[in-house]
Amino acid sequence: METTEVTGWETARLDGGPADGLRMKVSGRPRVIQVTYPCKVEAAAPDGVHAEAVYVYRRDYAVSDEPLRYGYDIASP
Repeated sequence: METTEVTGWETARLDGGPADGLRMKVSGRPRVIQVTYPCKVEAAAPDGVHAEAVYVYRRDYAVSDEPLRYGYDIASP
């Protein structure tokens, strides 16, 4: 297995989907970023139970300089 040194944090921007334009700091250039958004539940839920919508953003490998770009993956999950 090949490993690389993490040299620091880089700025990344999310394109498309519900988090369009969101900027964040990432380390190690992850291939995928998962974004969650809380959902309202209609009935009272037991303590600690909640629902969240999950959105996936995949890294655009054509962009190698900051800000790195991650595009919304409409097909997942």
